[in-house]
Amino acid sequence: MVNGLNTRFLDVADRGMHYGDGVFTTLTVAQGSPIFLGRHLARLRADAGRLNIPFPGHLVLTNEALHVSSDHPESVLKITLTRGAGGRGYRCPEQVDGTRIIFAHPKPDYPNSIRELGVQVRFCDLRLGLNPSLAGVKHLNRLEQVLARAEWRDEDIREGLMLDQEGFLVEGVMSNVFVIRDGLVRTPLLDRCGVSGVMRGLVLEAAQKVGLPVEESRILPHEAVDADELFLTNSVIGVWPVCLLEGKEIPVGRITRLLSRRIDAMIAQELSQ
Repeated sequence: MVNGLNTRFLDVADRGMHYGDGVFTTLTVAQGSPIFLGRHLARLRADAGRLNIPFPGHLVLTNEALHVSSDHPESVLKITLTRGAGGRGYRCPEQVDGTRIIFAHPKPDYPNSIRELGVQVRFCDLRLGLNPSLAGVKHLNRLEQVLARAEWRDEDIREGLMLDQEGFLVEGVMSNVFVIRDGLVRTPLLDRCGVSGVMRGLVLEAAQKVGLPVEESRILPHEAVDADELFLTNSVIGVWPVCLLEGKEIPVGRITRLLSRRIDAMIAQELSQ
């Protein structure tokens, strides 16, 4: 759906295609219900505001998301906002209407065993650039992630962890990362680069509600390797424990399982409403 119309076609002058001039969010649809849609739209509005991109409103996007979800009751929904069509050159048009795109994709076929046994991950060679102006924003410029994901073809490796230019852990290619040591739940501080995922925020809230100490801070790679527990999050995978990082085994621990159950309960509550 593009601007409320059931079409797959986009204006060739759209700035999202030419310059990555837009933002997006991705969420799971289950039983015809877009999970945590309100939170995703709130994040989308905030990200659009950071880039001065028009936001069409929660009601418009909610109605369109529900319409697409009804046709694809078990899917992955991607909602994209761009600045809209414009002429050649980087200068933003003075009058912009914006473009909204809502598209349903098939759910990935991940084995059920992943959530119990964990996944194998690696460090990526590509380093994320530092840019506080875009830090946290899920914008359309994803070339760093495309190049990082191209570094491996081993199907046993489910994710790559990305460092910034100074060597600090930031995130996974498609996920946020949490490091647990001595009961402290830590996740990288996203003030210079990286994407602040909706599921990341939900996990932080869940940890605080059960009384776990949480911290957003700079994390070095060896702290992930030496973690008591390590897990990944995004709105499609939920919580994925990491069981092997660069050849080092990491147990799937009590805190990871606790937070995974809390997220499951929040999803169940969403579906019951």
